Amino acid sequence: MKVLYFAWLKAKTGLGEEDVTPPDGVATVGQLVDFLKTRSPGHAAAFEVMSTVRVAVNQDYGGLDTPVKTGDEVAFFPPVTGG
Repeated sequence: MKVLYFAWLKAKTGLGEEDVTPPDGVATVGQLVDFLKTRSPGHAAAFEVMSTVRVAVNQDYGGLDTPVKTGDEVAFFPPVTGG
């Protein structure tokens, strides 16, 4: 599974992207986030306040209950504002 990080999530994790193999039982974005939090203190900090994180799975917006599976691309990014 490819995980992409944008903006301050990239800064906190220290990664723009990474390939991960989540453990068995990870079937949703929320479960993936719980797994990612264990990868480093930066990952834990990036996902500390999930209300400030948006997600897309295979380039479609999703939420914590969105299913994920091997081969998916999951992107995490901050909310975007415009004027």
